[in-house]
Amino acid sequence: MSIENENARPWLIPIQTSAIQTNTAGRRFVASAVFDVEKKTHMEYNFNVEDIRKQMTALADRLRELQKAYYVDARPLASDLEYDRLFDELVLLERRYPEFKDENSPTERVGSDLASDFPEVRHTIPVLSLDKAYSAEEIEAFIEKSEKKAGRGLTFVLEEKIDGLSLVLYYEDGALVRALTRGNGTVGNDVTANARTIKSVPLILSEPATIAVRGEVFINKADFLRLNEGLEEPYANARNLAAGTLRRKTSAEVAPVPLDIFVYEGFFEGSDKMDHVKILSYLKRLGFKTNPHISVFAESAEAASSRAAAAGLEPDFFGSFEDIPGCIKRKTEGREALAYEIDGLVVKINETAIREEMGYTEHHPRWAIAYKFESPQNVTELLGIDVQIGRTGRVTPVARIRKVKIGNSEVQNVTLHNRDFIASMELAVGDTVAVSKRGDVIPAVESVVEKNTAGNTTWRFPSECPVCGTPLVERGAHTFCPNPSCPAQTEGRIEFFVSKDCMDIETLGPKTVGELIKLGAFRDVPDIYFTDYDAVLSGVPGFGEKKIQAIKDGVAESLERPFARVLVSLGIPEFGKKAAETVIAAGFSDMESLLAVADSGEAERISSIYGLGDKTAMLLINALNEPSMRERIALLTKAGLKMKAEDGDKDIVDDSMSGQVWCVTGSIPGYKNPDLAMAEAEARGARIVSSVSSKTTHLLVGNKPGSKLDKARALGSVKIVSPEEFAALIGREPFSEEQGSGAGTEEPTLF
Repeated sequence: MSIENENARPWLIPIQTSAIQTNTAGRRFVASAVFDVEKKTHMEYNFNVEDIRKQMTALADRLRELQKAYYVDARPLASDLEYDRLFDELVLLERRYPEFKDENSPTERVGSDLASDFPEVRHTIPVLSLDKAYSAEEIEAFIEKSEKKAGRGLTFVLEEKIDGLSLVLYYEDGALVRALTRGNGTVGNDVTANARTIKSVPLILSEPATIAVRGEVFINKADFLRLNEGLEEPYANARNLAAGTLRRKTSAEVAPVPLDIFVYEGFFEGSDKMDHVKILSYLKRLGFKTNPHISVFAESAEAASSRAAAAGLEPDFFGSFEDIPGCIKRKTEGREALAYEIDGLVVKINETAIREEMGYTEHHPRWAIAYKFESPQNVTELLGIDVQIGRTGRVTPVARIRKVKIGNSEVQNVTLHNRDFIASMELAVGDTVAVSKRGDVIPAVESVVEKNTAGNTTWRFPSECPVCGTPLVERGAHTFCPNPSCPAQTEGRIEFFVSKDCMDIETLGPKTVGELIKLGAFRDVPDIYFTDYDAVLSGVPGFGEKKIQAIKDGVAESLERPFARVLVSLGIPEFGKKAAETVIAAGFSDMESLLAVADSGEAERISSIYGLGDKTAMLLINALNEPSMRERIALLTKAGLKMKAEDGDKDIVDDSMSGQVWCVTGSIPGYKNPDLAMAEAEARGARIVSSVSSKTTHLLVGNKPGSKLDKARALGSVKIVSPEEFAALIGREPFSEEQGSGAGTEEPTLF
């Protein structure tokens, strides 16, 4: 029985059916009691099995057409009554004949009661965050820099940055097969069953395409207000609700929540030869919901219009680069009128071939940037400006302000970046300033609201290092203390070297390092390995025999750290773990080969390595050519540190927690310091964070937990883990309360 068949009976709804039978002619059929919708009577009818299959297919196709028209195109093609009749008929047929049901049936929108554990799956496309800008000038600088790097004129698109949850949808031959959260950018959680309930997510595409698309899941403002009505404890915001909903255990719980999605990127064979606007047009043709509020910019408005027209796209605005500031201003002012929340705008290079050439950093694509709206602000007084000397000698001015509340936290110290930043505002002590938290995280002075009445003029950098007295020098926009023996630099280098992500000498904390510098034992990093701790610390208050032995043990243990760690610990600017591993994997697996490249000055041998660039290569070469660095490396080699990668070098025990993001709250039995428990998770591939957010996947909860537990519960997407469960995950016997400290806690906590 098929809708296309002239003998079809689509108004006949099966009520009770027998098993599939075969008649004398060999045709398979089902005898059924049916209800005739037109005549409103019951009757007997024999359904041909193949007709049943065709009828189910036809119903599914029609329902998909109606769903797309309603949820994607916003132009309903049928009444609610007609839609419900067709939907109910398909549900009934699928119950009668489950062997004919498609896993991407429109009825999957209602969800299932089966629980999901959200397994982790590796992404096949890069899923990174975006670099950020806070002014139209920074956007213009990004465009200028991009065109200079490309060596030709480019076009750009400007899109709204939806305040939602990133989701990647994977299709094979036109059918949805997988939906993954962003995760850590490499591995995401499989939420396919829940994603199927989102009405604007196509389950079957209009063409049999194999494609991966990125999108943002969100909840409209009106729907969010409706969901919050009458709740004793309303949801904090629409974004958190959307994120928490998509991670609910059963898809039946997800289905009633009106989640929506805009897709904004597509990856498929040949997509690197299409402009972004053409990809968006193609995504629309496949049945995806794209945001209509897109703007296109080029050297001239005519060129932008032509590019959009060639793609078959109708942007809400097109113009020249000079029109960008005005467009940003209009979109910023108009965001309150939108039906959904946005937290910024995104500017992307339109030419995907150029995107491929520019590539990615470890954290973000080089071909896109996010313009963030103004963050929460408050007004306060600038009390003074101090300078801090970093381990590389860079001088950073820090504003001391009268304590002020911004968002949910109090701020009293704010970075001022460099001398140009201060000069551009003509910033002076005593000024009344507007302070924000950029990206809702980093405190920053945004503007001078009122000049001081004391007559103080623009603050100027000191001419000498406040720590060692060496005359300061200017390099580009920054100021440096050129003395590598400056105590502040020495302390910074040593603290960096012994830190958790470097040589991980836990017993040499900042206070202990400071004391050893004060005693004259530490003048540079190698002194860590040549100091007679018994002679230096014996009789020093706070350092008993056990503490001194713990320091010695920690130093000795660090000699076993792999070469990659040693390389990172040297503190070469912008040369972290990923860069070190990349260089080693490319064949530079020992210090001797790296020093040989530095001697030759052939930076291109490093810059040509995929994933690195000219800047990283030059920073590495220059650092390795510094006499003080050469001396440091020679002494560390003499001390016995590993200067060559070895088979079996691995910083992790296993990868059982790869892709997971862990946080801890409270005291954990068996670990004197909760960070030691997190080190266990990190050793199994987890990423450790200090606070709970929507990106956190697991929270280890011990005794007397803090507010992190409340936030995790409010999010609903964070898995709460007890100490007993954690012990089982890492393959250890759980510690009892009576045991107190256990494995990994013999080293005492200093100070």
